[in-house]
Amino acid sequence: MSQILESLFGGLSIGSVLLLSALGLAIVFGLMGVINMAHGELMMLGAYTTFVVQNALKQTPLADIYIFVALIAAFLVTAAIGLLLERGVVRYLYGRPLETLLATWGVSLILQQFVRSVSWQFVFGLTIFCLLFFGGLWLVARRPDWERIRGWAIAAFLPLSAAISLFSASILGQSLKLVVTKPWFGTQGVDVTAPRWLRGGLPIGTYQLPYTRLFILILTIACVLGVYWFLNKTPWGLRIRAVTQNRSMSSCLGIPTQKVDALTFAIGSGLAGVAGCAVALLGSVSSNTGQAYIVDTFMVVVVGGVGKLVGSIVAAGVIGTISYVIGSNALGPLVGFSDLLKGFFEFFASASMAKVMVFALIVVFLQFRPAGLFPQKGRTVDN
Repeated sequence: MSQILESLFGGLSIGSVLLLSALGLAIVFGLMGVINMAHGELMMLGAYTTFVVQNALKQTPLADIYIFVALIAAFLVTAAIGLLLERGVVRYLYGRPLETLLATWGVSLILQQFVRSVSWQFVFGLTIFCLLFFGGLWLVARRPDWERIRGWAIAAFLPLSAAISLFSASILGQSLKLVVTKPWFGTQGVDVTAPRWLRGGLPIGTYQLPYTRLFILILTIACVLGVYWFLNKTPWGLRIRAVTQNRSMSSCLGIPTQKVDALTFAIGSGLAGVAGCAVALLGSVSSNTGQAYIVDTFMVVVVGGVGKLVGSIVAAGVIGTISYVIGSNALGPLVGFSDLLKGFFEFFASASMAKVMVFALIVVFLQFRPAGLFPQKGRTVDN
């Protein structure tokens, strides 16, 4: 019985992490049909936001509850970045999944390099460039012949703004040296320390369930309920579901489809930041943190059924339980009567090999149910 409880809670804890990381992707990919390969990097930014908030509040009375401040900050930061990504890149690629995949993959590489290299010198140069380039285009756009000179204006402002920003950042770096040139995060991982009340675990027989895992499980439930309430009980949630069902008819009825797209992408990105905040409690945070979860999140969404929140919940629980049972060799003693089965489970009793086994099972499953556990029905499929 103790072993069964350990397998159950272990699978639920892994499944809660998978569901929390897949929740934002279920909205962006499931409702909007956008393959966002930068979703893992948004989780990474949420994790780094948690690290920054932890250090900022370390010597304050809020030190023991910094995690709640970090959750809000991570959601707002990644939602803002997701909004910029949607307005600047994704909105031009709707209906073109391959181009969207390549563009967001490029954004993911940029964000990885950003956290490795970002410094005060980098921020200063980027700020100068944005002010000169976008500010200059905004001023020129007020001319009546803007459409005719648009290409010439971009060709002129882009190299000029880049040259001035690089020169200004170089001067700043030479004058202040390591004060502004040293990277904030670099290539080494950083550690987030859980608050004192999240350390330790809840003893259940001979098994101890860590409080951090319990916290992530409760956070996942709260996020799922919040997303369900928003999509089904609010006017903007109704607009999102309407646009998902029939974009053309929604536009004819006066629903601002572009604002709905931006809001949906921002919420999905904000949930990725919340997932990153939770993941930061489980291990070291680095520029590669998001890459460790992006494949698993897509697996959860695809197996559950694209656009189905219930499917994502069931898929996360099933995949988490199977991964834990196989990776921890929990079934080894139960099949001890068979040397062949015992050797089979011992061969896959590691995190990497357990993932291989899960991939193989998912491939077989999708051969019989290619639309997932809860396939789309009705007008959404027809569109």
